[in-house]
Amino acid sequence: MKIFRPANIRTRLAVWFIAILAAILTIYIAVVFSFQYFLLERQIFHDEIQDVETVEGLLYFDATGVLHLQDNYHSRPQSHLLEDRLMEVRDQSGVILYRSKTLGDMILGGVTLPDEGATSYNQRSIRIADGTHVLLISHLHPVQNKLVLIRLGYSLEPLHDRMLRFFFLLLLATPIALILAGFAGYSIARRALRPLDLMAARAEQITAIRLHDRVTVENPHDELGHMARVLNHLLDRIEQAFLQLQRFTADAAHELRTPLASVRALGEASLLEDLSAAEYRDTIGSMLEETIRLNQTIDGLLLLAKTELGQAADQQRPFSLPELLAEIITLLDVLLEERHLAVMQEGAAALVEDIVADRSLVRVAFLNVLHNAIKFTAGGSKLHVFYSRQEREEGIFQKVCIHDSGPGILPAERERVFDRFFTSDSASTSNRSGAGLGLSIAKLIVDRSGGQIFFEDSKIEQGANCCIELPVVRSAILIPSQ
Repeated sequence: MKIFRPANIRTRLAVWFIAILAAILTIYIAVVFSFQYFLLERQIFHDEIQDVETVEGLLYFDATGVLHLQDNYHSRPQSHLLEDRLMEVRDQSGVILYRSKTLGDMILGGVTLPDEGATSYNQRSIRIADGTHVLLISHLHPVQNKLVLIRLGYSLEPLHDRMLRFFFLLLLATPIALILAGFAGYSIARRALRPLDLMAARAEQITAIRLHDRVTVENPHDELGHMARVLNHLLDRIEQAFLQLQRFTADAAHELRTPLASVRALGEASLLEDLSAAEYRDTIGSMLEETIRLNQTIDGLLLLAKTELGQAADQQRPFSLPELLAEIITLLDVLLEERHLAVMQEGAAALVEDIVADRSLVRVAFLNVLHNAIKFTAGGSKLHVFYSRQEREEGIFQKVCIHDSGPGILPAERERVFDRFFTSDSASTSNRSGAGLGLSIAKLIVDRSGGQIFFEDSKIEQGANCCIELPVVRSAILIPSQ
């Protein structure tokens, strides 16, 4: 069986509101009905006790031993009520001594129960022969030294009729209350969700060419305002990623177009001219160099894309930063010897803690920075690697600064050198610039590892000083001391 489910939230809220209110009203009606019935029944019980006490003062035995009810009780206004009561008086053996006219030939309450009315006013509900539901009170009372059992009953039919009318009145009022509550609930839900409709309409107008538009935040302190702010932050990130993707695509196309045009030009020129075998080999060699450059650019772009998407190798594990630098320096040993460069390291012994990061990615970052420093350092000079430990409020970091003795970086380019495909306009460095991806990759890896990379201009007189800070996990610090 398929359950009906309203399409919109405001209708569902109104339906839920009506359902909850109906449940509350049902419980309320049941409680009120039961309480009212209990109060009226107790009132009847107390009235019966007063009537029994009245009867006790009116009963008497005549000279022949027949039990009567005094005729002068009609003079008491309250005693007129006894005419409507169901009354029966029995002796100790159960013989009926008196019976009211309202009972006729019917018996009130059946056989006498053990100790019935002996201690107090016994109360019970019975049905007499004509089906009338009766609230019966029994009480033992001496009349002229003879102990008799007085049974007095009230018909509960008037009470049941009155309660039934009361119940129908409540039932009649309930649907009206639910209908009014439904309209009120729907109106409140529509009013409360109106900002959501406005946000949806605004969001539908935001397209790829209008990513700068934002959702209106009417009340930043309520739930819908919080959702609007979250949506705006999401749009900020999407716009930033979209602009980054646009810039990346344009830069990649520009960088790939130049070597491809060069390869094509070399090929076309070699086909148009009658070259010797040696000249063909030179041409092919030039084309292979451009191909290698293309491969390096494509590899860098792939690594950037994988790192940004989190698809690169992500194996967080502790490792020693000085050991990693030593491994990279050994890898670059041939290049260092070729350029007659010496690497001087200071402060490595102070880093006794391990850092926790993806070792393979951090290795790529330091390899790019070191390779960049070697490329711009004059032959026969020295590279300096400084290790230090930084302790700040945000945590503990290990800092590695690589200081080369090259031409340095212009102050205006210290931030731009980390942009993708950035090439310096400086005549002293432009001829040695590559594809402009090495430092971009290093920055992306360091950022993803929770660190930072920057060029420090203080305390140096010549060259560039590229510093990388990586966080140290505290649990890794405690291990050696245990």
